Amino acid sequence: MANNNAPLLEMKNIQKSFYGNQVLNDINITLNEGDVLGLCGENGAGKTTLMKILFGMEEIAETGGYGGEICFNGEKVDFKSPFDALNAGIGMVHQEFSLIPGFTATENILLNREPLKRNVISEVFGDRLNTLNYNEMTGRAENAIEKMGFKIDPKMVIADMPVGHKQFTEIARELSKENLRLLILDEPTAVLTESEADALLQSIKSMSERGVAVIFVTHRLEEIMTVCNKVVVMRDGLVVMDTRAEDTDVKKITKAMVGRDVESVDNKSVGTDETAETIMSIKNLWVDMPGETVRNVSLDVKKGEILGIGGLAGQGKLGVPNGIMGLYEAGGTVVFKGNEIPLNSPRKCLDSNIAFVSEDRRGVGLLLDETLEWNIAFPAMQIQNKFLKKLFGGLIKWRDEKAIKEVTDKYIDELQIKCTSSKQKAKELSGGNQQKICLAKSFALEPEFLFASEPTRGIDVGAKSLVLEALRKLNKEKGVTVVVISSELEELRGVCDRIAIVSGGEVAGILPASKSSEEFGQLMVSKVI
Repeated sequence: MANNNAPLLEMKNIQKSFYGNQVLNDINITLNEGDVLGLCGENGAGKTTLMKILFGMEEIAETGGYGGEICFNGEKVDFKSPFDALNAGIGMVHQEFSLIPGFTATENILLNREPLKRNVISEVFGDRLNTLNYNEMTGRAENAIEKMGFKIDPKMVIADMPVGHKQFTEIARELSKENLRLLILDEPTAVLTESEADALLQSIKSMSERGVAVIFVTHRLEEIMTVCNKVVVMRDGLVVMDTRAEDTDVKKITKAMVGRDVESVDNKSVGTDETAETIMSIKNLWVDMPGETVRNVSLDVKKGEILGIGGLAGQGKLGVPNGIMGLYEAGGTVVFKGNEIPLNSPRKCLDSNIAFVSEDRRGVGLLLDETLEWNIAFPAMQIQNKFLKKLFGGLIKWRDEKAIKEVTDKYIDELQIKCTSSKQKAKELSGGNQQKICLAKSFALEPEFLFASEPTRGIDVGAKSLVLEALRKLNKEKGVTVVVISSELEELRGVCDRIAIVSGGEVAGILPASKSSEEFGQLMVSKVI
């Protein structure tokens, strides 16, 4: 029998060893109905692993299980699979998407819980021949979407969605479950713009008022102070802070996370040299990227600058690099160093020494089942013939394993990538460390021009300044022209010389990074469609 006076959730002395590392040590967490717990920590601190244990993810059992015990709703539980957790009333929105690409939002939201209706054939041959009740499915999906306060198209296929809409589909799927008692949100706002994130925070408040408890894992500490009543900070597999939100602040949380004071990002740029030559000229660019509107973008990038591209979700900022690099059909004109680059041809861009860090690290950026060495070195090997030994003028080639290990170890050290070795598989790293591998891969190409799309997505506060400093260093020391595309305006203001705001599918204006947030905000809403 459940003890009604017991906390909703108790995790006691949780321990876990994972891929040779002790990643959790005696973790204790208590949660009551309606609590919103902010779970913080640097990448690799153990947050995601702890949530996988709670949710019964198979990879926990496959890697030796865990120590300690979990009580939910007053009863000791040991979930063998996510289905056990779901049946108990626990939902989870993962850091990486778990959606079926070929299904619509509605079909994903109600997967395995579809309402059925009888028909003439099933009346004769039995319930197995019942058909889906699409009208009721649509109604339930729309109701779940409405709970979020953010509109997505329930009929859109997942494969055609931008990353932000995929995230909302995951959240709507959990909100559609009537027995939901606890919802785990693992970095839900990492792919969302500020307006999308605000809608989600309101949804979390609404869930809390209905008695649903939420564990909110995020690197955006201001969001924790907005919606959470409890804060737990993890560092190196230990709980180093467990307090009420009203008794702490962002600075204290940050210090607990990294064990030191972290300075906010300062813009150390000297501004764009107006006399500098134009290295890339974009004219009348349109891109057919689902969820993004790129209609008529014209933009000149100066040699040696760090240019930011910002804007609200869906207004076109992500479509610009994806279209130029050939990931989606595009038209218009792109001239690089005086030569026109054919669109819809990724290899032409790469051969021109232009690199791209995608916002979709798992779908585009990584070879998940390969080693860190292979992930970092393979593009440069394939495109530029780097890291190869040659005989007979290049007639015979084979991999230079020593050079591959050296370049991988170099970036593991420079970007402080947490891993067991350069031989570890990319899928075994935390999300933020996977993002650093994407950066390292592009750095290894030694490009002349770099597009970095959402380069700090899912990266904690301690590592964010490190990554932005790496981009600055690439720009200042190597002379690489960098274009940073980001949903976080303050991040752009911290690292860029100029910032172009894309709204309504075109450039609404370009301002020096030193201009006020209000001026950029006005540009963001000037042509919104």
